[in-house]
Amino acid sequence: MIGLIFGDTDFPKEILKKIKKENLKYLIIDLSKSKKFKKDKRSYSVSIGQFGKIIKILKKNNCKKVLFAGKVKKPNFSKLKLDIKGIYYIPRLIKALKLGDAAILKEIIKILSQNKIKTENSLKFNSELALKKGNYSKVKPNKQDKLDIQKAIKVLNNLDQYNFSQGAVVRNKKIVSIEGKDGTEKMLKNCKSKKFRNHGVLVKFPKKEQDLRIDLPTIGLRTLKKSKIAGLKGIVLKSKQNIVLDINKCIKFANENKMFISVK
Repeated sequence: MIGLIFGDTDFPKEILKKIKKENLKYLIIDLSKSKKFKKDKRSYSVSIGQFGKIIKILKKNNCKKVLFAGKVKKPNFSKLKLDIKGIYYIPRLIKALKLGDAAILKEIIKILSQNKIKTENSLKFNSELALKKGNYSKVKPNKQDKLDIQKAIKVLNNLDQYNFSQGAVVRNKKIVSIEGKDGTEKMLKNCKSKKFRNHGVLVKFPKKEQDLRIDLPTIGLRTLKKSKIAGLKGIVLKSKQNIVLDINKCIKFANENKMFISVK
């Protein structure tokens, strides 16, 4: 039995599909905003502050392993529904909050570990969703593109240890935008250029000091479409440290729009 701690995005659906196909025993701790797994009989709708309830559910079902997938909105601690263990752990989470999203997730993993619950890699059942090094489109980065890619990677590598940014957009060796707390789509919307078309890159790499078992940079067809609207030429990911949904549709869109998908 594995505990699936699911948030929003389509990645959890892919995991659940694979687990059901392999007839594995599971239960879901549904932390998604819309409670998208409420129809599943093995799903439990819980607040992120109800640690006692979460741990009780996992232990009652003999779940010694959990897997995180999907985006969980950063909690508003003043409005958070807490149980006794939640109240006990809240000072640690508030302290972690000051360091960013990555620190909160690490603290949650640490709390689970102290309760003898191991966190598995989010790609444990879906390794096919992580791309290896190479170019996946007909179009390849040219000399200018490579300079933009190098600039974006350097920017992400130089961010603070617990910075939440996983993405950066660079055009003509100039930083157009660094991903903020509102995510990639908001960043791309702000990068739209009337002057440039099919010019510039989006680089999405894991956060610095990130626990690679969870919260890997994720793209899908929607990311490609938003990048196209922003006037960008391509997307760059880090080898085996990414999640790509609907890869065939992404490649087809990139080819039709003379864009590139490249993995370093």
